[in-house]
Amino acid sequence: VFGGTFNPIHLGHLRAAEEVRQALALEKILFIPSRIPPHKNQDPSDPIAPPKLRLDWVERAIAAHAHFQIDRIEIDREGPSFLVDTLAAIRDRDPEGTLPVFIVGEDAFAEMGDWRNPEKLFALADFAIMTRPPGQTSHLEKCSPDIVKANFVFEESGQRARNKEAGTRIDLVPITALDISSSQIRRLCREECSIRFLVPESIRAEIESGGGYEKAQVAAR
Repeated sequence: VFGGTFNPIHLGHLRAAEEVRQALALEKILFIPSRIPPHKNQDPSDPIAPPKLRLDWVERAIAAHAHFQIDRIEIDREGPSFLVDTLAAIRDRDPEGTLPVFIVGEDAFAEMGDWRNPEKLFALADFAIMTRPPGQTSHLEKCSPDIVKANFVFEESGQRARNKEAGTRIDLVPITALDISSSQIRRLCREECSIRFLVPESIRAEIESGGGYEKAQVAAR
C-alpha cells in the first residue's frame, strides 16, 4: 500500500515503489491517492490539485506496470483521508488475506505517533520504511516514534522490529536517492520551467498546464 497526496506523482515515487516491491518480494503495489490529506493545509499559493485529477495522473503513470494498481478507496470516501481508516477498510475486504504492507518514508514515519489512533495503526499492517542516502538511517529505532519503541521489539541488526502483541513487523528498506519532490515540480510549473524527466512523459504536459499549479503564479503577481 503506497498512499500519499501525489501532488503530483513523479518518477521518484515510481522508482521507490519498484525498489520496495523487489526488496520485500511483494505481489503488487496499491497506489492510494488521498482525497483530503489530514496533515497538509491548503495553501492558495501552492495548491493541491483536485483529487480526481491526481487520481487520473497516478492511474496513467502506473498503467504500464503489471504489478502496480490504483485504489480509489480514499478518493471515494468523504472527509479527511486518515490512514487507520484506510488500512482497516483494506483488512475488512479480506480478513483472512495477506497482511498489507504500508510504504512510507522515514521522515513521515518518525511523525506517525501523532497520527490518528497510532496503536491500532501499527497493528493493522506491516510497514516498510524507506531510507535513502546521504545520512541513511542504519537502525530502525533511531527514526521510530515513541509508540513504536514501546510496542515493538527491535532486532539486533536494527533492520526490523516486531509488534509484541499484534505480530506485525516493520522493515527498513534502503532505496536509491533520487532528488525529485512534488514541491519542486510545482515550483517549476509556477516558474514556467520544464519538468521533463521528473514525471512520466504521458502526463507531463497536463501537469504543467492543467494541475492548477500555474494559477498560483498568477495569484502571486
